[in-house]
Amino acid sequence: MYIEVLQSKIHNVKITQTELNYTGSITIDMDLVDAAGMIPNQKVLIVNNNNGERFETYIIEGERGTGIIGLNGAAARKGQVGDHLIIMTFISIEINEAKQYKPTNLFPDSKNNLV
Repeated sequence: MYIEVLQSKIHNVKITQTELNYTGSITIDMDLVDAAGMIPNQKVLIVNNNNGERFETYIIEGERGTGIIGLNGAAARKGQVGDHLIIMTFISIEINEAKQYKPTNLFPDSKNNLV
């Protein structure tokens, strides 16, 4: 039997920009994407700690070292610049493997940089 478990989490990053007139997604600094073991175009679940919104979208590459976290398209309506987000990915694995699996958890600094 397979079960879905947390693969990785980028915890408490701040939205740095919103762009309503875009086709959709979340732009994430590639330093964070790589460190979390995520990849561009991967589906993510996002939680906005400021307003309680939970939504899914996909990752697009953000410039390295910028700390960019940008909500694009309809997702731009789910938060404001300065809101704090948790960005999560999940994997489906065998239940016995899941019992021992350790997700990657990132805790960037206040400027969305790796510490």
